[in-house]
Amino acid sequence: MRRRVLLGSALATPALFALSAPSLRAQGFDHTLRIIVPNAPGGTSDILARLIAPELTQALGQSVVVENRAGAGGNIGADVVAKSPPDGHTMLLLDVSVLATNPALFPKLPFNVETDLAPVSMVIYAPYILTVSNKLPVKDARELVALAKSRSGGLNAGNSGTGTSSHLTLVALADQWGAALTHVPYRGGAPALMAVTTSEADLTIAGATQAQPYAVNGQMRAIAVTGPRRLASLPDVPTFRELGWTAEDAGTWQGLLVQGGTSPERVSLLHKTLREVLARPALATRIAELGGEPRADGPEAFRTWLSRETERYGKLIRQHNIRLE
Repeated sequence: MRRRVLLGSALATPALFALSAPSLRAQGFDHTLRIIVPNAPGGTSDILARLIAPELTQALGQSVVVENRAGAGGNIGADVVAKSPPDGHTMLLLDVSVLATNPALFPKLPFNVETDLAPVSMVIYAPYILTVSNKLPVKDARELVALAKSRSGGLNAGNSGTGTSSHLTLVALADQWGAALTHVPYRGGAPALMAVTTSEADLTIAGATQAQPYAVNGQMRAIAVTGPRRLASLPDVPTFRELGWTAEDAGTWQGLLVQGGTSPERVSLLHKTLREVLARPALATRIAELGGEPRADGPEAFRTWLSRETERYGKLIRQHNIRLE
């Protein structure tokens, strides 16, 4: 009898291990998962997706691959997810300000942001840095505002594209300052930053991931940062909140979504897994090196943010009659 009991225990042990294996823990993820990035390789979303994909692969027990589907202001990649099976195997990772601005910028979208996409969680937040050309005769925020108000033609403000969050943040600032800015769209944040280094543009605002090295290395002058606190790398640069400026929480908000019909249970599981992955020290450290901080507040917080920002950006776009060229 004792031998039979011991044998039964020995046979049960592998089963216990199997029950705790990632593939069973994932509750139904039974084939490869995809993270759709609606931008070209090399941007913040792409870098982030390739950082978390192997971590999710380990946590879910299924391969997670990254696919770039760029074009139409992010709409092509978003539409791939909107029209995917509602099982959570196809995810969308992007700067979610795109989802807040595109409904007001495009006369018709191929999907409905509210019903065809389900928020899983924010992933990271990276603040914006407002920077100016070294040739611009200003040292701080007060001098910048005074100069902008004194120039009837306005300062040349580079942005990452018409209707982008960086463009709209500068529009909101100009309104608050009572100043004119000449908005110059570039094909992304990197070209706009390069324009400031050569003084082709007087100023720009870009994610800390991209702008921080330029400011730290003295290639341009940092004036202010968004977000809740000053950056450790730029301790003398005040926050928008300290200055009483609008758009104090503007920045790069990277979020993860799935098809809108995905079950709440599957969405909850993905959020829980993502939260666990983002808490891993090595990944958190890498995100910090990129100028960001992990955010995994979950679907409802994400949905509330998206609703609020869609209303805010939509109002700004309509007020200034901003149109895509």
